[in-house]
Amino acid sequence: MTSTTHRGLLREMVRIRCVEEMLADLYRDEREIRTPTHFSIGQEATAVGVCSATRKDDLVYTGHRCHAPYLAKGGDLKRMVSELYGKQDGCAGGRGGSMHLVDLAAGFGGATAILAEGISVAVGAAWALAMRSTSRVALTFFGDGAAEEGTFHESLNLAAVRKIPVVFVCENNNYSIHSPLAARQPAGTTIWQRAQGYGMPAEYVDGNDVLAVHRAAAAAVEWCRAGNGPYLLELRTYRWREHVGPNWDRGIGYRTEAEVDSWIDRCPIRRATAALRAEEPAVDELVDTWRAEFDAEIGAAVAHAKASPFPPVEDLLDGAYEDALSSQPGRR
Repeated sequence: MTSTTHRGLLREMVRIRCVEEMLADLYRDEREIRTPTHFSIGQEATAVGVCSATRKDDLVYTGHRCHAPYLAKGGDLKRMVSELYGKQDGCAGGRGGSMHLVDLAAGFGGATAILAEGISVAVGAAWALAMRSTSRVALTFFGDGAAEEGTFHESLNLAAVRKIPVVFVCENNNYSIHSPLAARQPAGTTIWQRAQGYGMPAEYVDGNDVLAVHRAAAAAVEWCRAGNGPYLLELRTYRWREHVGPNWDRGIGYRTEAEVDSWIDRCPIRRATAALRAEEPAVDELVDTWRAEFDAEIGAAVAHAKASPFPPVEDLLDGAYEDALSSQPGRR
């Protein structure tokens, strides 16, 4: 991997960190963002490492923790921030909020709030791509909790049987809300080994090492692009903030101060910076320059969102589903 690639991965992680830290502060202090919001602070290497291995026309789908993959795939920042503020020019018209981002121009197929829903959607999209004889690949991000849903197993099985070009990306941060992995899954089992049980290649990767994630994702994407069927990556990482919302939740009993601190010590940005320092002695100054640049960028996006209008009341039902019976007299 070249130092240019390494620098690009680090730069993108710094950008995502700056965006989410400012949004978290605004969410807590101003209370103008009313959508439930799940931050990926501490998990930036998974999104950046994976999405950097894709083409623009590949499709990415996610669950509720979606800001980082959206931005890493090239999603429009201003439209994302406007969506969080519920504004008309948001990427989902101000109707979806944080958990329903979409940017088809960037290849971000969409985020969904229902646990594991994006897994089956990505499989369907990838199957359609294969039936059209394209070389495009679909990828789906989901957490370790989603791996306990039936649709996870059904999707892996179908993808393996039909040799569907989909990369399953499990961001294993050890918790499903407040429940640790050890309390939910049998001892001695792993998510990546379950995928192997369906006859597909699977790999366990340090999800806080952006270089390792990038290499693994590049291999997985090329495997799928060559027509070999699906691939699963289990990326071990950790969220620093609460499950949903901007706050730190060290003191509520489900994880210890020492545990959180040990993962902060493994910060993916700090690790990537240290790894680049030998080739780029001035990398720390470079990171500081990037931070200033990205703070200005997110500040401009927030100002744009605040100045933008809300969707007009007369358009409230645009895009809503209405069946034929509900519109008949006497029916609701």
